[in-house]
Amino acid sequence: MNRFDEALRELGLADLQARIRRFPDATRTAVEAAEAIGCELSQICKSLIFAADGEPVLVLMDGASRVDVELVRKELGAEKVTRAKAEVVRETTGYAIGGVPPFGHRTKTRVLADRSLLGHDVVWAAAGNPHAVFPMAPKDLVTHARATLVDVREQPRTS
Repeated sequence: MNRFDEALRELGLADLQARIRRFPDATRTAVEAAEAIGCELSQICKSLIFAADGEPVLVLMDGASRVDVELVRKELGAEKVTRAKAEVVRETTGYAIGGVPPFGHRTKTRVLADRSLLGHDVVWAAAGNPHAVFPMAPKDLVTHARATLVDVREQPRTS
């Protein structure tokens, strides 16, 4: 049993294991996942690790959007927010980039979820490896991830 399966059991979500979809080709990126599942890009929930003043923070973002690090910085009251390096992601979550689920991590981290995720009935998130995803109602996902709902999506630039 892998770390994610154990996390599901601990969270009382063991029944979710039956809904995990596995793909022969990687679903490492939001685009790859959306194509494999056959859903909209915005229905993919990306789990992204940032370093806020050196402390890891998880940001859950819809697959069609980018995180505005300045909004994350303001939300956390941090001096500096940067994308975490691959080894920090693995150290913090226990998973490699491309397979990081929204919950069930090795360490407890602060979690921010962008409100854009709530625009769907179901979103798809990584299930612990780059070949597996699972569906969940966004409100349930936010609850299980113990996330704070925020607006940290990068806005399209107007000229």
